[in-house]
Amino acid sequence: MCRVLAYVGPELPLASLLLEPENSLINQSLDPERHPHLQLAGWGFAAYGEHMCKPETPLIYRRPTAAFHDDNVPGIVPSLQASTMLAHVRAAAYDSKTVLADENCHPFSFTGTPWIIAQNGNLANWQLLQRELLKHCKDKFLKQMKGTTDTEFLYVLLLSLLKGNSDDEVQEGFETMLKLIVQAMKTLELGALNKLKIALVAPNRIIGVNCGTGHKGELEVEGDWKALRKSDPDSDDYALSMLLEPMYLLTGRNYLKHKKSYEVDACPDAEATSAIFASEALTEKHEEWMRIEFGELVAIERQGETITKRVKQMNL
Repeated sequence: MCRVLAYVGPELPLASLLLEPENSLINQSLDPERHPHLQLAGWGFAAYGEHMCKPETPLIYRRPTAAFHDDNVPGIVPSLQASTMLAHVRAAAYDSKTVLADENCHPFSFTGTPWIIAQNGNLANWQLLQRELLKHCKDKFLKQMKGTTDTEFLYVLLLSLLKGNSDDEVQEGFETMLKLIVQAMKTLELGALNKLKIALVAPNRIIGVNCGTGHKGELEVEGDWKALRKSDPDSDDYALSMLLEPMYLLTGRNYLKHKKSYEVDACPDAEATSAIFASEALTEKHEEWMRIEFGELVAIERQGETITKRVKQMNL
């Protein structure tokens, strides 16, 4: 299972997000709690900061090595600070077909758009589905694709479908993309489970999406993910549990007051100054994390000193 971590809020040392928490994203790649395997296929992060020379352009770092074994981390991360961040640990099949390269590590960033992307998921048979989906892709984004991953292709497809960058327009883009994928699967008779747990990030904004299709390509999928998680890790039920599992959102104040932790001071929504969107709840107080359930989208934005959020059911 890949892991995603996005932050928006006051500018703070990047080490407080990536290194210092006891269950930091880098430590999760070595000691995962909700997946039977280590994450060895690479990692990366993107950071925006008001004090960077180009505050509207993400600083991108990606490396195709295990995050916990990256000898660049101690020298780079403690020197950076950010007010918006997107980080990702890549999980991939342990076989010769997996291409380990910078170009296949998340996040992905193209010119001509404010959005960068990272995903915890997969689009099955995506190379074959391209026969139906490429006609919806714009050349200006296709020309920027460098790697061999489904996430980068989804990025191309989504950007090509966006009519604008408002929350509603981005939601419509995701909905259209998923419907086109389902139609392509039907046309090519390639029904399969697809898990699309995506973080789309721009300066001071996060849009998190939790959607996908069941084993036959159906959009309406039901089940108790916790009960299904008890299945054999190689079973269809286990895969379904990962599809239905929520994404998680934590909002609050005074992040830096809580050393070596992702904790914040709880407060009313109107007083929150920071937000963390993640693949799993990262503190012991799981009840403080809002669950973004399967079929939902959350839009988070920093406006001045405070955070706004909207959670919407996707129209599928």
